[in-house]
Amino acid sequence: MTEPIDRPPLPDHLSTDARSPHHVAAVFEHAIGIRFNGKERLDVEEYCISEGWIKVPAGKAVDRKGYPLLLKLKGTVEAYYR
Repeated sequence: MTEPIDRPPLPDHLSTDARSPHHVAAVFEHAIGIRFNGKERLDVEEYCISEGWIKVPAGKAVDRKGYPLLLKLKGTVEAYYR
């Protein structure tokens, strides 16, 4: 009935910013979930599983080019397809 969906493997380091060298457009065609320290986070801009960190926006603060300022949080990171 349902066909298996071919999804690319999730990379160790991934960014939502298209300007980043860690941006993989094929991964973003599917819904991705990030679990940080056992809780699901919906505001993750970038992550690295092997180094154990995520980057999230720092409120409404932006830099002079209009991009959000990011905070780096360290802990256990799990990435998965929803």
